Amino acid sequence: NPEAQSTFRADNRPFRKTARRMVARITSGSSPAGALFYNKEKIDKERAYLLLCQNALMTTPSDGRLDMIRAMETFQPYLDANQRTKKMVFHVSLNPAPEDKLTDAQLSGIAQVYMEKMGYGEQPYFVFKHTDIDRDHLHIVSLRIDSEGRKLPHDFEARRSMDTLR
Repeated sequence: NPEAQSTFRADNRPFRKTARRMVARITSGSSPAGALFYNKEKIDKERAYLLLCQNALMTTPSDGRLDMIRAMETFQPYLDANQRTKKMVFHVSLNPAPEDKLTDAQLSGIAQVYMEKMGYGEQPYFVFKHTDIDRDHLHIVSLRIDSEGRKLPHDFEARRSMDTLR
């Protein structure tokens, strides 16, 4: 069947059956404020909304707005624990095929499974749904350092990402 079919397992995690591939674009940064502000600007222009907060000091707001102060407070203990790492921000854009029309629940599930398989499932992260181009897509912002200040391995991150999306 050429049409994408997404179903959920008993544990509510998505199992994706599709001939088309989701594409990821990973970027690194030195400050989570920049990645969060980028997404907040999209929200302010009504071209995105906060879809999911995971392991954060805030819950996912019903209005999809981002509280920058609470988001940065979520990341601050991690930043304080490791001030040596230069590119500590993990920012990925997940782009489904334009034909795939996925619900918010499906996109949230995909983001959670993706982060788990990438090794960032226990990290705090924020998932934003962008509606600013011809296809809806996700942006996920997290950190590459854990709560103890240890740098998470990001060797072969692009390869792990491609394997995760297969």
